[in-house]
Amino acid sequence: MIKFFRKIRQDLLSEGKTGKYLKYAIGEIVLVVIGILIALQINNWNESRRQSIAEKEFITSLENDLKQDKAFIESVIKLNEPRIEAYETLNRDLLKVYNTDNNFLDSLFRVYFTSQRTFYPINGSYESAISGNQITVFRNKELVQKVVKLYNTTYDRLIDNGRILDERWADLSKKYSYERRTGTFREMKPEQLIEFLDDVYHHFKQMEWYLEQLELATEEIDTIITVN
Repeated sequence: MIKFFRKIRQDLLSEGKTGKYLKYAIGEIVLVVIGILIALQINNWNESRRQSIAEKEFITSLENDLKQDKAFIESVIKLNEPRIEAYETLNRDLLKVYNTDNNFLDSLFRVYFTSQRTFYPINGSYESAISGNQITVFRNKELVQKVVKLYNTTYDRLIDNGRILDERWADLSKKYSYERRTGTFREMKPEQLIEFLDDVYHHFKQMEWYLEQLELATEEIDTIITVN
């Protein structure tokens, strides 16, 4: 093709048809420019198509992760519902129940001191999009903003406070290891019972706030899935 165009130019020059040569040369340049523009357009279209596919794959994977996160959060909340009821009874009636119904008191203790779980998110899809810098070119900016807030603010805060809750739980479990091991209260003086209530209170208030934040996180998750 190049040889063909070159021959035409040579023939026009050899015949002294300079005007036609110039017009032909300009036309050839225009064709080249059009070819370049078409190639760029095709390249842009292919790139846009690749980004669109990547965004759809990200959204699908993200939605799966968030549904698992929500299920995990709900299981943590459900696990702690009996603990809230047990604390309220202990806080209100401990001194009375201690002297009248040891079996009931032991059952409350076993409920409150059941195993603790804290939430850790599944972040594979998000981390993949961040590490590949893909998330910055996704078109759904509203979704991106909500996702970044969830992972970088809400989840980070939950993880930090979950660690604090775990630390308080470890201290509480260690201090009352006898009760945990035997499932029964040791004999305590009134001041020891009050100290026990104070210890449980510090753990409970941290847990109460943590559960509230988990509830808010589920609302954020629902919002993201709705935007999607």
